[in-house]
Amino acid sequence: MPSRHIVRTAAQADFKVPPAFAKISSGFRRWCIVDGPNGSVHQEFSICELDPGGHIGAHVHTFEEQLYILEGQVICETGDGTYALEPGDYGVIHVAAAHSFRNDSQARVRWAEMLAPQPRLEGDGDIYPVAALPRVEPIKVDARDPRTRSFGHISPENMEAAKQTQDMLAVSASMRTALLVYSGITVKMMVDSDLGAQLATMFMVQYEPAGVAGAHDHPLEETYLILEGEVFGWFDGVKYHLKPGDCAWAGVGCIHEFRNATDGIVRWLETQAPQPPRRHSYRFRRDWKYLEEKLSKGDHHHD
Repeated sequence: MPSRHIVRTAAQADFKVPPAFAKISSGFRRWCIVDGPNGSVHQEFSICELDPGGHIGAHVHTFEEQLYILEGQVICETGDGTYALEPGDYGVIHVAAAHSFRNDSQARVRWAEMLAPQPRLEGDGDIYPVAALPRVEPIKVDARDPRTRSFGHISPENMEAAKQTQDMLAVSASMRTALLVYSGITVKMMVDSDLGAQLATMFMVQYEPAGVAGAHDHPLEETYLILEGEVFGWFDGVKYHLKPGDCAWAGVGCIHEFRNATDGIVRWLETQAPQPPRRHSYRFRRDWKYLEEKLSKGDHHHD
């Protein structure tokens, strides 16, 4: 069977200057984990880092960019305004929207980056430098401030079902999305069409001890970046032990499942591309196994 998945550990991190940004950036490097050469069709997922004093000049590109800040503070300049993004902040840069980044602090910045559709494999004609954006004082992400309409913030407390009060939601991730809780699993949407994204989604997943997701696949690609705890994941029948900083990708049709076998929680960042359809975004093996068993017993009833 051809491999339809990728697993990379934090120890395999390999940060390089992206050729497309070599002339418009300083102190910028990226560890590209999921891309076309590695088997993906719909997305590119990377961990980016920017040194103190580093910058990425103003540019536009042919794909949608979603980001989640892992450490440090990065200043993001856009046509809407300038934002000081910190750990837990996330956002979306729309197709052809001018933007730039800089690190005015004394510490390195790291963020997760999701691009959809993925840059074209020939690597030419996707990124275009543009005139510098006006220098204005950056503001922090505030879920109640309409000027940060393309950004949001999420913290571990937002993943706790007992803390989903209106007062807390008004100043945290947002009141626009509910917390989905099932079989020891908690999901909180971050970037989707409500935030203006058209081509991909980004959300947070948390497993309680003994939390389980049975074997299933999707008509879309998923990437998982482990942030806290440890989890066992099976991809196309291969078992992996995933820890913080590790990253995995499941392509279309890759049968995968997860199990938290620890006494603590597991939390990871997840992306999907394309955006899920309204129905049939999950295909669980157990459901079709149930039908197979019914048919084997002679139940050929038609409604």
